Amino acid sequence: MRPIPIPNYIFSCWQSHLSTSEKIDAIKANYHQLLKGAPQVSIVIPAYNEEVNILQTLLSLSSNQTRYSVEIIVVNNNSKDATEQLVRASGVTCVNELKPGITAARTAGLMAAKSEYILNADADTIYPKDWIDLMISPLEDNSVALTYGHFAFIPVGSTGRLSYVCYEYITDIIRWIKKYTKDEAVNVYGFNSAYRREQGLKVDAYQHPPGSNEDGYLALKLRDRGYGKLHLVTNNKALVWTTDRRIQTDGGFVKATCQRLKNLLWPSKNLTIRQDL
Repeated sequence: MRPIPIPNYIFSCWQSHLSTSEKIDAIKANYHQLLKGAPQVSIVIPAYNEEVNILQTLLSLSSNQTRYSVEIIVVNNNSKDATEQLVRASGVTCVNELKPGITAARTAGLMAAKSEYILNADADTIYPKDWIDLMISPLEDNSVALTYGHFAFIPVGSTGRLSYVCYEYITDIIRWIKKYTKDEAVNVYGFNSAYRREQGLKVDAYQHPPGSNEDGYLALKLRDRGYGKLHLVTNNKALVWTTDRRIQTDGGFVKATCQRLKNLLWPSKNLTIRQDL
């Protein structure tokens, strides 16, 4: 069952009562406990002008309860605001990537990573406290090449949470249909997926043909190269919470919903591994 109210942990990170300096101090202290020696997991976060969101995201990630040693890498992709300064003040690694675009940013994070596993995240998303372990543990089985999970919306526009619950159930059905009529890889999102770093490098990571999506195409390459299956993490404790700004950019709740249903019923023949929130 999908939650209607936003869980307390998620809400406390998103609407934290802490000041900016207090958030920075909390992240720095948490991160000191998260990175326990040589990193086993690298969380890579592309960021472009995310000064409003980045501290909330880092607060949620640094507060994770995990048995792994974890490094966090934020890739500053030509931000014009204080994104880089906030990240560095928090004690988190910040890599500058001048080439614009999500493919270049995720690739820069992959190249900077020092761990066995790559865990993809986004700068406007809040992560539950068990997320790291639930996403990485299945990869200890060599039959699994990549893990991916579900998401829910944090409303920042005028649409209420109940409307998004209905929307999320509809998209769950759409993804189930796509899994069997197109390819499971279309359901893989970059802000909630994980894979082995070495294998990602061997398949040229996020390089993808025009009209396809870098995250889904990476999943496709890993599976088809024989590194294992794609594994959907269904545990609600791994449900990540992202803002609805993409929905608002697409014209609002009603218009975006209609467009996504249209894409399902009459998909473009030119798009292979492509996805929408």
